[in-house]
Amino acid sequence: MGRRLRAPRGDAVRPSADRVRESIFATLGPLQGARVLDLYAGSGALGIEALSRGASDVVFVERAAGVLETLRRNLAELGLRDRSRVLRSDVRSAIRQLGRRGERYELILMDPPYASGEAEKAMVAVAGAGILSAGGALLLESSRHHLPGEVAGLERLDERRYGDTVMLRFQNCIGRGGAE
Repeated sequence: MGRRLRAPRGDAVRPSADRVRESIFATLGPLQGARVLDLYAGSGALGIEALSRGASDVVFVERAAGVLETLRRNLAELGLRDRSRVLRSDVRSAIRQLGRRGERYELILMDPPYASGEAEKAMVAVAGAGILSAGGALLLESSRHHLPGEVAGLERLDERRYGDTVMLRFQNCIGRGGAE
């Protein structure tokens, strides 16, 4: 987008490095009209990048009140409120809720706390809820020291390293949009 985003104070959020963000979106190709889900949204940097690359709308999921305030300010200042929805929730609860509503996304972005074990739990929840569209992509930012294991319904397509950071791209490999 070319504009600097606000970042929450403290160490509760670790924004994706610009070079990592640019590289991962370059591998995705056009996002024209895509529905996107940004889990562990933080400042919203990944979802906002998706909007700047043509995504039709993004649902941002974040639970920390102070971080949510920063996320909402970033969306307002960039004029993106009409193409976004912010859910204050823990990620797995939000995934279940979105699944019950029958929502589907062509792209899911995940940047959980590295050493928390959240990545694999959230990926299992995504596959189980059927919220990733058939052939859709899930991008996970992780530490090379805390890579998730295999998750039924998600096929690892790509892995790129940027120092200690690893970007993993998975694809929904179940034809109906979710785990059976």
